[in-house]
Amino acid sequence: MLISTVILSYNSVEPIQRCLDELISSLAKFDEESEIFIVDNGSKDGSVELIKQYENKYQELQPALIKPIFFSENTGTTYSRNAALKRAQGKFTLVLDSDAYVNYNALKSLIAYLEDHHDVGMAVPRLAYNSGNFQLSCDVFPTLIHKLKRFLFLKKIESKPHELQATNIPTNVDYAISACWLLTKDAVDKIGLFDENIFYSPEDVDYCLRAWECGYKITYIPGAEVIHDAQELSRGFKLSMFHFSHLKGLFYLMNKHKYFWGLTNLYKRLNRFS
Repeated sequence: MLISTVILSYNSVEPIQRCLDELISSLAKFDEESEIFIVDNGSKDGSVELIKQYENKYQELQPALIKPIFFSENTGTTYSRNAALKRAQGKFTLVLDSDAYVNYNALKSLIAYLEDHHDVGMAVPRLAYNSGNFQLSCDVFPTLIHKLKRFLFLKKIESKPHELQATNIPTNVDYAISACWLLTKDAVDKIGLFDENIFYSPEDVDYCLRAWECGYKITYIPGAEVIHDAQELSRGFKLSMFHFSHLKGLFYLMNKHKYFWGLTNLYKRLNRFS
């Protein structure tokens, strides 16, 4: 088994069809079998029916390509992903959002980098919006001040040239948003499951931080580009339940890893200097 893909679906009937079509087409170009877990968190927009159509379409493949997991309610991002991770058998694990459209060349580049660099546990692509504009998908570990600036001024930040936008060289990063990750099985086995004390976010920061704790690097591969047709639930100034959930998760993260204002001591603990 080459790749086990874990996709979350929540009222995603519009993007998930393109997500699955492009993923299935890309996986078919590899010589090895793969599997796709689609975890639906109680969608009410027709997503469930669409996922079942894909399951039926590919049901004759052995082993099964499409492996849906259905929940009757929204269980968040951690419990749901863990349900799939527990069953994943692939040499690599692809964590993918339902609005991320992966392609064969990007997957091939990410796999090649992981195979050539055993100290890297996670390789992540350059993400672009559907418009083609650069998406700031990698960042330093969040402090309270840094997170406030990102919350208030993300569009402005993304409109300015960023060092990751200019580089053509693979670069180690603190963390990447979980729209598209490729991890080795060894890394997943050592890092473990997502922390279910976090419901919605920042589960991706926590997982990346734990990857560094386990001695794995996280590397941004600018030559691998993936479209992320993102509409972040917590983006913008208008407050919502997602903002409060994110804030709660952020305080939990910082308390768990014993840092709030600065990153110097955290970097020393993680040996994060390269």
